Amino acid sequence: MFTKKLLNLLAATILVISFGCDPGDPEPHDHDHEEELITTFTYTLTPTDDSPPVILYFQDLDGDGGEEPKQSVTGSLKTNTTYAGIASLLNEDENPAHNVSEEVKEEAEEHQFFFNSSLSDVEVTYNDADENGNPLGLETLLKTGVAGAGTITITLLHEPEKTASGVKEGSIDNAGGSTDLQVTFNIVVE
Repeated sequence: MFTKKLLNLLAATILVISFGCDPGDPEPHDHDHEEELITTFTYTLTPTDDSPPVILYFQDLDGDGGEEPKQSVTGSLKTNTTYAGIASLLNEDENPAHNVSEEVKEEAEEHQFFFNSSLSDVEVTYNDADENGNPLGLETLLKTGVAGAGTITITLLHEPEKTASGVKEGSIDNAGGSTDLQVTFNIVVE
């Protein structure tokens, strides 16, 4: 009898510890929030002239393991050109496909994209923000410089520290948070 009561008390204590908020946390987190499954990511770069867009595409329908993800870049970037960038996120595990971009936009305070290129002449700036004026990254401007070949890594963080040093400017170094998506594309500027 004593052992049964002790086990019930222990189980109740574990539940409170597991689901309770950190008393040192000034803002309780929404524990009902489920991470969204992102199976498909598209970053469409439309140049300011009449050239066709460059599309960076990634799809991983079965997640880690299993089949290799599909990844492609249609076209190459032009030198000294500005592109309007639109990021699109889908969960194609649902039918019809669920537009995760809309949820990221609704929860803008809890998300931020980061764009890091190995090419020093590729610069991405934010063209959208959350309600507090902090960057989001669903809409961007990408500017190219001289010709070259390299990579661009696009990362979507959940609950980054948007006020940390350099984060507003797009530096992921002090951002913290958890990674919802990270994809590296090979790009060519010519």
